[in-house]
Amino acid sequence: MKCNEIIRAYGTDFSSITVRLLEAADLIGEIRKTVSKDLARDDYTIAIKPNLVSPTPAVFGGTTHPEIVAGIIEYLNAGGIGSEHIVIMEGSWVGDRTPEAFDYCGYLTLSEKYGVSLKDMQQERRITRTKCGDLDIDICSAALEADYLINVPVLKGHCQTKVTCALKNMKGIIPNSEKRRFHRLGLHKPIACLNVGIRPDFIVIDHICGDPDFEEGGNPLVRNCVMAAKDPVLTDAYTCRVLGYSPDEVEYIGIAEELGVGKADLSKLVIKTAVGIPSDGEPEDRSGLTEEEMNSTAADGLSAADGLSAADGLPAARKLVDIACAVDEIDSCSACYGVLLPVLDRLKNEGSLDTLLEKLEGSRIGIGQGHRGKSGLLGTGNCTSGFKYCIKGCPPDEDRIYQELKSFIEKPDRL
Repeated sequence: MKCNEIIRAYGTDFSSITVRLLEAADLIGEIRKTVSKDLARDDYTIAIKPNLVSPTPAVFGGTTHPEIVAGIIEYLNAGGIGSEHIVIMEGSWVGDRTPEAFDYCGYLTLSEKYGVSLKDMQQERRITRTKCGDLDIDICSAALEADYLINVPVLKGHCQTKVTCALKNMKGIIPNSEKRRFHRLGLHKPIACLNVGIRPDFIVIDHICGDPDFEEGGNPLVRNCVMAAKDPVLTDAYTCRVLGYSPDEVEYIGIAEELGVGKADLSKLVIKTAVGIPSDGEPEDRSGLTEEEMNSTAADGLSAADGLSAADGLPAARKLVDIACAVDEIDSCSACYGVLLPVLDRLKNEGSLDTLLEKLEGSRIGIGQGHRGKSGLLGTGNCTSGFKYCIKGCPPDEDRIYQELKSFIEKPDRL
C-alpha cells in the first residue's frame, strides 16, 4: 500500500469487510517490513489503538466499533500472528475510567473471546520524548515499546478542533496530566508534535457512523464504511473534506505536515474500493481486482458516498456554530466541553437557549482551565470554582448540568 492511498470497504458485516480491507492493503506484508520478514520472533507486540473516549457504545457515533478490531485480530491470527502478540491499548478522556470504556464498548468481551490483552494508558508509566517539534512530551511506555502500532480512530467531528481522526486519536496514549497540558497549550500544536514523538504504522478508520458534531457521539451519521491508510496527515485532510471543512481550517494538520509527519496534498490522493456495495445491498469483494480496476477516484474527485453534501445527510449548518455564542471557553478539556455542548444543544431544541442567554445578561458560561482563579457569573467544571454560580465536577455530569441550567433559567438567583 502506498502512502498517498486510502482504501475503502463498504458493508454492514463490519468484521468481515475489515478482514477483506486488510487483505487488499496487505497489512501482514506491511508488518513484515517493520517487525520481521518471517514473524518468527516471539517477543514482538502489535498494538491496536481504538478510540474509546468514554464508555459509550459505538452506535452513538463516538467510539470505535469492536467489530472492526475483531476483524483486525482475525486477520492477524490468520496471517500467523498469535493473540499473545496483540494488545489493545487506550486511555479514555479525563473524567472517565478506561476499564469502564473497555467494558461498555465491548472490548472486555473482545479480549476474552480472542485472548488479547487490554492496557489502560491511564495507568501506564510515562516516558518523555524530547524534541517533538519544539516540545518534550510524556508518552505512555507501552505505546512506545510496541513493535507495530495500528491506529483505529473514528472519523467524526470535534467540539474544539472541528474534526478528529488519525492525528488526534493518538492523544489516548499520553497520561491524563499531559492531556490537560495539551489543552492549556491550545491542542493544535501539541497534537502535531505528539505525532512526531510517536507515529502510527498503519491506520484503520472507523467511518461507520461517526458523529459529525461531537466527539462523544449522540448524532451518528451512518456511512457503513471502513478505510485503511498509512499517512495520518493525509487521512485527516481527507476527513476534513468528508465533513465539509478545508484542511486549512484545522490547524494541527498543517503543523504536522510542516513537522514531516505526512503530507496533506489531496490532489495526490488515490482512493480505492476493496469491498463495494452492489445493487442488492450485499458487500462485493473486489480485493482480487487490478489496481486500475480498484481505483475509484483520484486527485480531488470525491464521491457522494464520502458524505460531502447536506443533501447526502451532512448538516448544512453545524450545531457548534449555533450554540458557541453561549460559551466562554478557555483551555478546557474535551471531556468538560464535550458534556456541556450537548446540553446546550438540548436547550436550543427545547427553545430555552435564548432565555438562558437573556438570564446571563451579556455574559457567557465559563469553562476551562483558563478560568482558574477568576470570577464570573456562571461557570461549569471545577476550574470555574471562583464564579458566583459554579456547576462543579471534573467534568460535571451531563444530566446535572442540564438540571442546573434549567434551574438557572427559571430562577437565576437559586442555582
